Amino acid sequence: MYPIVRLRRNRRTQWLRDLTSETKLAAENLILPIFVIEGENQRHEIKTMPGVFRQSIDQVVLTAKEAEKRGLKAIALFPVIDSELKSEFADEAYSLDNLICRTVRTLKNSGLNIGIICDVALDPYTIHGHDGILVDGDVDNDETIEALSNQALVLAKAGVDIVAPSDMMDGRIMAIRDNLDNEGFIHVNILAYAAKYNSSFYGPFRDAVGSNQGKYLCKASYQMDPRNIREALKEIEHDIEEGADMIMIKPGMPYLDVIREASQSFNTHILAYQVSGEYAMLKFAAANGALNWERSILESLTCIKRAGASAIFTYAALEVAELLEK
Repeated sequence: MYPIVRLRRNRRTQWLRDLTSETKLAAENLILPIFVIEGENQRHEIKTMPGVFRQSIDQVVLTAKEAEKRGLKAIALFPVIDSELKSEFADEAYSLDNLICRTVRTLKNSGLNIGIICDVALDPYTIHGHDGILVDGDVDNDETIEALSNQALVLAKAGVDIVAPSDMMDGRIMAIRDNLDNEGFIHVNILAYAAKYNSSFYGPFRDAVGSNQGKYLCKASYQMDPRNIREALKEIEHDIEEGADMIMIKPGMPYLDVIREASQSFNTHILAYQVSGEYAMLKFAAANGALNWERSILESLTCIKRAGASAIFTYAALEVAELLEK
């Protein structure tokens, strides 16, 4: 009789499990999204995202310092724009003195050695909450591209390291790359939200930045259909051809198959976003005793990493980095 194959031997102790683990999650794999508001010494918890705060610029600096201390390599900034500054054509997005540009400059002058990523999309700045310029009730692709190119250039002038177009317009990566290069910003990276799905998991984020206008806002005419994956691969291919340095897939855990397929199909860096709804589900479930928070957040992020993501946006980045130090 042949001996039993005992695969459990390698699972017998914690050190053996660590030694033989196939996927390693580390702080440098995590990117912390931060919501920025006006004012000083302001830090307001978001009701739909427990443990996540809207922060004034001075508080963002403190949070960024903690992120650097914990081993994170980058943060991502999202502005919460006062309603009186919002407009039909997102005029505030093109101002060098807007909230996000002032935040970038302050962070760059603070002596931090951490990457700064800024979203390129118009939804925080528009009165209607869409990611672009509306024409006859729908987002106009080409007019929006021109606006996004201007927004990306303003962010580059402020000192951002990576611009991240999250709008899902066709052809915007090429336009942004050309505009940045022509203005001398050849070293600014582009993280393209190439496969951003029209997901119901964005609700808490829209609450956080005030872009939901008090109701569900359908973006199905430009964001990806959740039923499709071949279309996502086409989107990724086009963005890489147009000059994207990195690719984002969003949301994260509900789209592990897309992350896996993309990581196997393209020789580029694939990032994923554990979005606000994913974070909120785990947080509220843990608060109600249905889940263990520490185990569930580590498991969810490890699964995203295992699927092929080289880095992950997560609102739990600081908590997870602390857990990984234990």
